[in-house]
Amino acid sequence: YGDVAGAQFSSLTPGNAMKWASVEPARGVFNWAEADQIVAFAQAHDQQVRGHTLVWHNQNPDWLDNGSWTPAQLGTLLRDHISTEAGRYKGRIAAWDVVNEPFDENGSYRPTLWYNGLGPDYIANALTWAKAADPAAKLYVNDYNVEGVNAKSTALYDLVRSLKERGVPIDGVGLQAHLILGQVPSTFQQNIQRFADLGVDVAITELDIRMPLPSDSAKLAQQKADYKAVTAACAAVT
Repeated sequence: YGDVAGAQFSSLTPGNAMKWASVEPARGVFNWAEADQIVAFAQAHDQQVRGHTLVWHNQNPDWLDNGSWTPAQLGTLLRDHISTEAGRYKGRIAAWDVVNEPFDENGSYRPTLWYNGLGPDYIANALTWAKAADPAAKLYVNDYNVEGVNAKSTALYDLVRSLKERGVPIDGVGLQAHLILGQVPSTFQQNIQRFADLGVDVAITELDIRMPLPSDSAKLAQQKADYKAVTAACAAVT
């Protein structure tokens, strides 16, 4: 498996190894073993690494989620974590999903530890701290159900536009693209284009197209067409 992965893929994204609970299971105590292994494998096979993720509401350690933090304490924890993790891999990460899943489906900010404690500027601060820790890495905000034009993707669009206007470092948006068979949004290309027009990159970060089992020839043909539609939308936007 490793030989195939090393030979046939050009980029690796750790599924869990760089998330907060994995790398900082106790406050100020870091475990880099698995993350280091992935980065070393990528370097040995001339692959890029997409860092995932520095700020998320899931897979946080209990000490963080269950702590009682003042805004100042929470901001310090976030800054120190980002600075330590992004700094450790400085120059070895092509892109970071700095902030993951900040929005609810209706386009409002997801009420998380970070939003509730720090307000919406936790996103701008996280991007700024990540830029300071690794100036060469491209910095992304990543979310799901933002592939077509809808309330959630428009909230992301408005955020990116605001960050750009304020001079906050942001290089791209990640569209997770957890799609359903036969339901690739008709506005996929239009949505990618409007982000590109803001001057940011667009990455399809976690693409899968799920179907009810068992599969059959018709479902597989539809899935093939859906993957082709996603690829075509990407290829159509510079």
